[in-house]
Amino acid sequence: MITLAHISDVHLAPLPAVTPRELASKRLTGWLNWQLKRRGDMRPETLMALLDHLKAHNPDMTAVTGDMVNLALYEEIRRAATWFTGLGGPEKVCAIPGNHDAYVPGALEKALGAYGNYMRGETLDDQPFPYVRRLGMVALIGVSSAVATPPFFAAGKVGAEQIERLRKLLALLGEAGYFRIVMIHHPPHPEFADSRRLGLWDGSDFRAVLKQTGAELILHGHTHLSSINAIPGPCQEIPVVGVAAASASPEGHDAPGRYNLFRIEKVGTEWTCAMREYGYQRIGDEIALRLQMRIY
Repeated sequence: MITLAHISDVHLAPLPAVTPRELASKRLTGWLNWQLKRRGDMRPETLMALLDHLKAHNPDMTAVTGDMVNLALYEEIRRAATWFTGLGGPEKVCAIPGNHDAYVPGALEKALGAYGNYMRGETLDDQPFPYVRRLGMVALIGVSSAVATPPFFAAGKVGAEQIERLRKLLALLGEAGYFRIVMIHHPPHPEFADSRRLGLWDGSDFRAVLKQTGAELILHGHTHLSSINAIPGPCQEIPVVGVAAASASPEGHDAPGRYNLFRIEKVGTEWTCAMREYGYQRIGDEIALRLQMRIY
């Protein structure tokens, strides 16, 4: 049996000092959003307690589906590298970037330079995404939808070349009998992906590949909500699971911080996957088991 933890949208707090020069970009709108809303929502103590609770389960792997930082400032990127070290080594933690990690042009390259070991694995060529991490017969496929966008946009895009590499990887892993888990920051189901401002700009192309090749599970973040949806696969629907922002306080605007824990095993010739969701409630500081269900 493989145990996999899933967290997302860490948004490390507090925000470091920002210079006027750094604000002369899209960062100005993000800084205002932080001052008006997220400064009270994203709390380091909320994140710390949630991760302590997660670590007590000793998962085989922890998947982080993006948005480690807020404005992609150099100091934030440095802090994120330190934070990853505290969460675990690259052999126990894998991650993909979110839109905040590519907030301005060049930010994603700096992030890859600082903590890229957590966003690496087996690849088809010299491109970093998609990559594969294998745990027995469970394969995690990390896809990047992180691109720099104009102010007031938080959308993502995978890109035609990455989608083609994803198609080949999913086909190869499917033929070999792996339980395939795709990690992507932006949710691919059309109810959200079709949003021009917030969605996945090539979501229809991404879904087409998944409908052709299949996968057993898709994990995402971005919405700051816990959710379970589905997209079509070649034989059956593929579960699409999102998780609330890990550092969101119970008193904030977003859903309180949560994480998912999956238990994946093969019984005879059939795969099974059970999910438990842990997190804060709206009242109190306790972390509770909120949901338990079989999703595959």
